[in-house]
Amino acid sequence: MARVVILNGVGSAGKGSIAKALQAITARPFLHVPMDAFLEMMPEATLDHPDGLVFETLADVTPPEVAIHVGPYAHRVFAGMRRAVAALAAHGLDLIVDDVMEAPEAADYRALLADHRVSWVAVRASLDVLEAREAARGDRLIGLARHQFDRVHRGIVYDLEVDTSRATPEACARLIKDRLGL
Repeated sequence: MARVVILNGVGSAGKGSIAKALQAITARPFLHVPMDAFLEMMPEATLDHPDGLVFETLADVTPPEVAIHVGPYAHRVFAGMRRAVAALAAHGLDLIVDDVMEAPEAADYRALLADHRVSWVAVRASLDVLEAREAARGDRLIGLARHQFDRVHRGIVYDLEVDTSRATPEACARLIKDRLGL
């Protein structure tokens, strides 16, 4: 039975940094499976295309918010990611999954990983910190974090929550390791 730690949170919350810090301190080796790797695998032509991902700056919203519309191709990519995670776990690999999801995707993970020991971690940060990180990164559309902020954790039950606006990725990783017995 594999151990799977699912880190869920808004883009720029610090999931990837926590995953790397956690990999460095766990007793057993954990693979880091980032959603961004699957996004990078998608053909460029599927970005800003109705079959892939469409980024829409919402009209009449101040400050700006950017919604992401997931088309059929991107939907299959993300469903494939969840099934790839399940396949890796089925081969006895311990995993740290770094994802941005809402309740339906969480339910899919729960069904796919029912035979494994799964821990759910909410990675949170204050909206002002998220927006500052989003701007500093330079690879994010301004307004993504604001749009995701109230949506990402709704309806998902977690084993643990961490706040990266109050603690470093390393401190969050230590807390996760200690609380989950990794």
